[in-house]
Amino acid sequence: MGIKPIMNYVVACLTLFNEGFETVLIRARGKHINKAVDMVQLLRRIFLKDAVIKDVRVGTDILTRDDGREAKISIIEITLAAEKSVF
Repeated sequence: MGIKPIMNYVVACLTLFNEGFETVLIRARGKHINKAVDMVQLLRRIFLKDAVIKDVRVGTDILTRDDGREAKISIIEITLAAEKSVF
């Protein structure tokens, strides 16, 4: 997840499920975590009513900044599964 509009990510997930993928992993860091959660809920409420959240993981990534210091950033990984294709 990043700075693109939320519907771009919704369409990407729908495309992956329609191509035959059984599960999709949604991963977000920092301030984009809320967008990932909103996107999954939007998919489940409107587009994929049969979608199931298989797993949710939270953790921390350690990044090295340009000045050499380390930064700890929260992450979330949501594994979503759908039983049938959308279209």
